[in-house]
Amino acid sequence: MEAPDPANGQPDPRLEQLRGRLAAVQRRIGDAVAAAGRQVKPPRLIVVTKFHPAADVRRLAVLGVTDVGESRDQEAAEKAAQLQDLGLDWHFIGQLQSKKAKSVVKYAGSVHSVDRAAVVDALAKAMAAETERTGRPPLDCFIQVGLDEDAGAHRGGAAPSGVPALAEQVAGAAGLRLAGVMAVAPFGADPAPAFEKLAELSARLTADYPGATGISAGMSQDLEQAIRFGATHLRIGSDILGPRPALR
Repeated sequence: MEAPDPANGQPDPRLEQLRGRLAAVQRRIGDAVAAAGRQVKPPRLIVVTKFHPAADVRRLAVLGVTDVGESRDQEAAEKAAQLQDLGLDWHFIGQLQSKKAKSVVKYAGSVHSVDRAAVVDALAKAMAAETERTGRPPLDCFIQVGLDEDAGAHRGGAAPSGVPALAEQVAGAAGLRLAGVMAVAPFGADPAPAFEKLAELSARLTADYPGATGISAGMSQDLEQAIRFGATHLRIGSDILGPRPALR
């Protein structure tokens, strides 16, 4: 029997579809954690909902999802405003333009794509104003690292050699909290070496900043390898929500 739509009490096939997909991903995560022999809590699952409607996010909340990822500010801001009654944790995961920082800090608890000094400056300035206005908590900042041979050429991110300077800048900025590192595995290659490199960068970072233990890595196609190398945050979209809706 299909679960009823909480809004009108009618059967909701989409809710049941999401329930099944979410359960399958959660099983994969559990199996990967067991295979890795990790003795810590499972990684945090961020469901990436870009291009999917706010109604799907509301359904995910019914299923127990609390962390939502978005990569476009306009879409994220609109959804966050529509769904503010749910108390969700919003994660901004896309490339961030400095001019969007003022908007992003109004709804996001985390930014996973801090990749250059100008972004840090913009976020710090925006957070100063937002903290004064609302008293919100610090913004978690993950330094995005480019793990392609030509760092940043394909997937974005700072060169590994630039991580220490960015970390120092974030750690020294009021209103920002250095949360850790983030990366996307290179196109068309085994993700394991990239995630191993990210784990090494994380270890060097936490030697200087013990609280910056986050490793944001792993998507639908490579979550097992990310977990193997210590991912604390997974960004999963298509395996839960299915193909993106056609853009109109």
